[in-house]
Amino acid sequence: MENSVSLKAAYTHCRRLTREHYENFPVASMLLPKNIRKHVAAIYAFARTADDYADEAGYASDERLAKLQEWEEKLLACKGGLVEDPVFLALGDTIRAFDIPIELFQSLLKAFRSDVTVTRYATLNDLLDYCRNSANPVGRLVLLLFGYRNEQLFAYSDSICTALQLTNFWQDISVDIQKGRLYFPLEDIDRFGCTEKNLLGGVFNEATKALIRFETARTEEFFNQGKPLFSAVDARLRWELKFTWNGGMRILEKIRALNFNSVHQRPKLIPTDKAGLLFRSFFL
Repeated sequence: MENSVSLKAAYTHCRRLTREHYENFPVASMLLPKNIRKHVAAIYAFARTADDYADEAGYASDERLAKLQEWEEKLLACKGGLVEDPVFLALGDTIRAFDIPIELFQSLLKAFRSDVTVTRYATLNDLLDYCRNSANPVGRLVLLLFGYRNEQLFAYSDSICTALQLTNFWQDISVDIQKGRLYFPLEDIDRFGCTEKNLLGGVFNEATKALIRFETARTEEFFNQGKPLFSAVDARLRWELKFTWNGGMRILEKIRALNFNSVHQRPKLIPTDKAGLLFRSFFL
């Protein structure tokens, strides 16, 4: 068994990883109770590192998949405290403290493997299946940290997390096409008269504009489906959720302000947005 000093150092390592990465949305923020922040940081460190493995430039697909496999082996071992890696020392402690199903972390790893092997999604349902692994487990994990295990609350959370993932796709079009990835469902590309070749070539025309307008509007519907979650959780979590929800909606606003041309410019939140998000959260 690791001593408490080592465990404290492990959580410190996870918090450092959290601070070092830019995110649209708050991670282990001051809006959360202090006793919860370190556990959110441990979960984030696990997911952030795995995501980096999936996207690691200069490594072949089989090498990235091997790293993800090693990461899963550490995950399976950490519940019993059988690993020395600081991320898993902290994560194992979090899993035991909150009786978290390890399957939620395995779902995240499944999504990261998809990032290595899949570059197209034929239908909306295919894309939503990806979101069920890549995003929805995160919201469920946060609810578990606050003691919520209600399936209806999980469903509301899933809607918000799916919306956040979709928002990230429409925000990162310019980044993903450099990697040969398209997250627009192929059925939607055809519906609006776009082509994969034009999208990958960075062509922005009326068809592309219509496609992105459609996807952002549908994403906003997912955000709204999750709003009942706010009134069902305690005040500290409610503020965090509202702030995150407003952050996603703000990115969609910025895409609209670009006349939907996130093909050529990546919208992102800036420091001056934060005060506005807090103000909006107060009235949401």
